[in-house]
Amino acid sequence: VQLQASGGGLVQAGGSLRLSCAASGRTFSSYGVGWFRQAPGKERNLVAQIRSSGAISYYADSVKGRFTISRDNAENMVYLQMNSLKPEDTAVYYCAATRYFSTRYAPTDYDYWGQGTLVTVSS
Repeated sequence: VQLQASGGGLVQAGGSLRLSCAASGRTFSSYGVGWFRQAPGKERNLVAQIRSSGAISYYADSVKGRFTISRDNAENMVYLQMNSLKPEDTAVYYCAATRYFSTRYAPTDYDYWGQGTLVTVSS
């Protein structure tokens, strides 16, 4: 499975962005997918995860009510809709695929990674 994240950019606080994660590989639909983010000097943290079935398994408290993860297995795509963006959302965002069904917080539990896309939220 190969992943490619896109959709990042510069946006003002309160604005919206939609990140996309395009996957190749016939088995993509059997993987859970997480969106992680990493700010400069900080750890990479799970933001949201969606199961292979499309059921949502996790949102970080900091993004609940503002971010929505979704997937289209027919198109091998996963999305992260980000609304009401805040300066503290500024980070490089990564999509990653995990073979585990349950929520996985550790980056080491993910088998495949996209290259990351930078989101910058100005105040």
